[in-house]
Amino acid sequence: MYDDTEDMPYLSVPVNENDHVQGPADAPVTLVEYGDFECSYCGMAYPIIKEAQRRMGNRLRFVFRNFPISTSHPHARHAAEAAEAAGAQGKFWEMHDMLYENQDRLDDEHLQQFAARIGLDTRRFNRDMSEHHFRSRVRDSFMSGVHSGVNGTPTFFINGERYDGRWDDGYLIEALAQMAGSPS
Repeated sequence: MYDDTEDMPYLSVPVNENDHVQGPADAPVTLVEYGDFECSYCGMAYPIIKEAQRRMGNRLRFVFRNFPISTSHPHARHAAEAAEAAGAQGKFWEMHDMLYENQDRLDDEHLQQFAARIGLDTRRFNRDMSEHHFRSRVRDSFMSGVHSGVNGTPTFFINGERYDGRWDDGYLIEALAQMAGSPS
């Protein structure tokens, strides 16, 4: 049987209540990123997305989904679990930013330090991490990417359609602004 999911140009799982979202639901543009906290390209995309959010304000809704590529990045899955554990305490985005700003320090000791730094209940965080409470959530996010044809990171979808253009040097910001119907 032929499986064409790799060629799927659309987001197979729509943005929903399980997603980590910044920006209003009625924003004219929704950017979904499938990212890996240990991926250097995702690390390069991180400030670009921050700049897009700054420029576009309420015209942009940003959604982050975990897509840890553990075969290349040995700390990626555990870092994704750390972000989810922080999310369970209402601090996903603080941990998201901390992980991208410290990509070379994703071992357990640093993850615990980050948890304390962003004000998490560290006992709960450590328990969640040691018991892998969020492994299935990370796996579900990963599989939603697989079903949407994601095979590397970062992979972006703009308003549900895969964006395969360049994302560096202002290209992604320009594409987002065009979708919003305004200059960047």
